[in-house]
Amino acid sequence: MKTFLDEDFLLKTDTAKILYHTYAENLPIIDYHCHVSPKEIAEDKRYSTITDLWLGGDHYKWRAMRSNGVDESEITGGASDYEKFRAWARTMPKLIGNPLYHWTHLELKTYFGYEGIFSEETCDAVWELCNEALKSPDMSAKRIIERSNVKLICTTDDPIDSLMYHKQIREDPDFSVRVLPSFRPDKGLNIERPGYADYIAKLSEAAGVPITDLESLRGAYRNRLDYFGDLGCRNADHGMDEGVPFAPEQFEGQADAIFRKAISGTPATKEEMEIFKTEMMFFFAQEYKTRGWVMQLHFGVLRNVNPVMFQKLGPDTGFDIIGGRPCTTEIAQLLGALTMRESLPRTILYSINPSDNAALDALIGAFQENAGGFPRVQHGSAWWFNDNRSGMRAQLISLANMSVLGNFVGMLTDSRSFISYPRHEYFRRILCDVIGDWVERGEYPLDPEALAQIVVDICFNNTKDFFGFEVV
Repeated sequence: MKTFLDEDFLLKTDTAKILYHTYAENLPIIDYHCHVSPKEIAEDKRYSTITDLWLGGDHYKWRAMRSNGVDESEITGGASDYEKFRAWARTMPKLIGNPLYHWTHLELKTYFGYEGIFSEETCDAVWELCNEALKSPDMSAKRIIERSNVKLICTTDDPIDSLMYHKQIREDPDFSVRVLPSFRPDKGLNIERPGYADYIAKLSEAAGVPITDLESLRGAYRNRLDYFGDLGCRNADHGMDEGVPFAPEQFEGQADAIFRKAISGTPATKEEMEIFKTEMMFFFAQEYKTRGWVMQLHFGVLRNVNPVMFQKLGPDTGFDIIGGRPCTTEIAQLLGALTMRESLPRTILYSINPSDNAALDALIGAFQENAGGFPRVQHGSAWWFNDNRSGMRAQLISLANMSVLGNFVGMLTDSRSFISYPRHEYFRRILCDVIGDWVERGEYPLDPEALAQIVVDICFNNTKDFFGFEVV
């Protein structure tokens, strides 16, 4: 029987162990999509307790605790940090088969040197160990990033953001990690939602452009795209929620009237929303391609399905779910229309629905014109509810079955936590295990040079080259 979390954790074969320990284990990390706070990096935040670092804002853990019957007061409510930590410790032993069990123990081992089993029985010892460690100078936000072997981070930023903290980080001579903004224009596209006109007023102020119609809206966005680009931005990210909107071309030319109506305070209908968003995606995609940026599209999410908890806690608190409607048709139509316009940038597609794997892998194969030696469209890493051992394996195997796995851009954290980087280790172990299994079953030759190149490329090189990051 294997020991829990030993050096060969998740690595079943000799080939997998060689690939991981020789090639993948010590590679640097590029975290090209996450939700960590640039403010906390710039200010080199220190954490008063492990709860502050570990449980604040982590809706993955919050969902698990709710599923264990923990009262909301011990999750997002007024309970003390210790009480919240103990509630998480109480939940831990029941999470057999859940990646949170693995991630929790990997993080305790990596950052705090704890190699025991975390539970309510060990709660007090772990609480004291972690809180004492957090007093160390190397446990501030910047130092955690550096000791995690991270070379570059892309945060997620609204176009109206001043990016003042990115400027501050860039000017810090004692911090070598590059922290770049990512352009996330969702609020300016969500024309059907309350408060839209107020948001456009803020965008107008940030861009220094009076926004009165569609053309001035585009001008304001070009201004902000230039601003983000000057601070090193290399990618944009669109959260499209349940589906990817696409309106047929016969509606082209109607977006201006729809936008004028929306900023006057009249909510857009569903049909108007799709027309407007399609027109804006044509605009953004062309801008991204011109600038050499990567466009990331996330879709398949049903947001805030529990209205009571949404009213109490707001968004991103653990009440989003997998949407059941396939999106392949609309995505294909959108990519096809962009191809006709010669406006398709390098693109990464992420579905939250695991049943979309094969459909996406078939889809990307239809749009793979050369993009600087890479395929133009990528199937992104197993995302959100798929971010687990079986989900990662399924995404890797599907991509290998129907595309070119060796060109895959690899893993990201999609996290708000500065100690979530062991997720890259988790992915790398799973990747090496999948490849090692194929080799040892005689499905790929034992070619050390070719295998090493595949592993190093997926874990690091492909990300660097696909985005065009400058990493030393």
